[in-house]
Amino acid sequence: MSYHVIVVGAGSAGLMASIAASSRGARVLLIDKGDKLGRKLGISGGGRCNVTNAKEIDELIKNIPGNGRYLHSALAQFSNQDIIHFFEALGIRLKEEDNGRMFPVSDKAKTVVDALVGKVRAQGVTIMTNSPVEKVIYHNGSAAGVKLKNGQTFKSKAVIIAVGGKSVPATGSTGDGYAWAEEAGHTITELFPTEVPLVSHQKFIQSKELQGLSLRDVALSIWNEKGKKLITHEGDMIFTHFGLSGPIALRCSQFVVKQLKKTGDTSVLSTIDLFPGMTVQQVCDHTYQLTAADSKKTVKNVLKGFISERLLPLLFEQAGLNPDITHDHIPKQAWQRFAELAKAFPVLIHGTLSIEEAFVTGGGVNLKEIDPKTMASKLMGGLYFCGEVMDIHGYTGGYNITAAFTTGHCAGTNAAYEALGEL
Repeated sequence: MSYHVIVVGAGSAGLMASIAASSRGARVLLIDKGDKLGRKLGISGGGRCNVTNAKEIDELIKNIPGNGRYLHSALAQFSNQDIIHFFEALGIRLKEEDNGRMFPVSDKAKTVVDALVGKVRAQGVTIMTNSPVEKVIYHNGSAAGVKLKNGQTFKSKAVIIAVGGKSVPATGSTGDGYAWAEEAGHTITELFPTEVPLVSHQKFIQSKELQGLSLRDVALSIWNEKGKKLITHEGDMIFTHFGLSGPIALRCSQFVVKQLKKTGDTSVLSTIDLFPGMTVQQVCDHTYQLTAADSKKTVKNVLKGFISERLLPLLFEQAGLNPDITHDHIPKQAWQRFAELAKAFPVLIHGTLSIEEAFVTGGGVNLKEIDPKTMASKLMGGLYFCGEVMDIHGYTGGYNITAAFTTGHCAGTNAAYEALGEL
């Protein structure tokens, strides 16, 4: 059977592409190799589905450090505010949480997935699940359909590749789209894990003495080999049995990956600032005053309400301080060193978890080969890309899904126009 547009991959980008194409009158086939649609969407935002971020466009793009500026044209056509209006028109009430994150009032990703799938069905899109695609068919310099692994073929005027990257493979993202893109002449920029926990081989990590310790409102910085700060993120983090995780560790991960690759070193320095709102001297003076006010108590007992009790022994040890002394016996130089460590506690990072364990894939189809206004391939007629298969990646917090929805809408709209002869 012949279709105007075939969309391969039923994640955020593929579902939106199907909706955009079918709403413009195109006959659309949506194919997914899994047994249900929107699997990664269903686990996003901790199962609550962070559908977009309400920040101003310039701020939004800053939070997509992996080629976010490429999205200017797509966002001009279908912005984060348009995404909000789109879901509200489907009857999904949204609420704004910290840092502009938008969630369904229901706090259930299923609400979002069901609404998208319902919209796809209502617009007459043909859906095929459990149908892995073997290859995209190219003929006379144009995409002409797809061939399934079971031998079935389907013809079309346009094909949209929306199969995601290589992260979270349990949801179906296993990198299938890269080979189809390469067959069309596209280059794939090097793939790497982003938004992924950090690995450290340091003794205090390997001993698990800090495992499970959460730190709130701290700052994590990554440094290069010359002692220059590469990035700092403020927020929450957690020590794990293998290293560091939590929002700010994930946000720093791509800088770790790039720095290790650049230098070939086995580790990169990170530092944790326990008190981002204070200077070293303020921390030094404040902690000193706390011990003075309770001068009969040991310094470890005075400070355990100010600094995590599990972290204190490491700070004392590295500062060369006896935790059992009282205020009258504090050595000034060691106390200054203690304050410096509280502002920059060092953790050597030796890498990250694998790309399969990452939330997001860095790298992908080279953006120089894709028209930013249409998401059309510059090398093959009738071929479009959207979502994580492209070399675009952002921080967690609604940024990646925004990129998926806006590129999906753009690809679906323009694929329909081309297939219907309106381009």
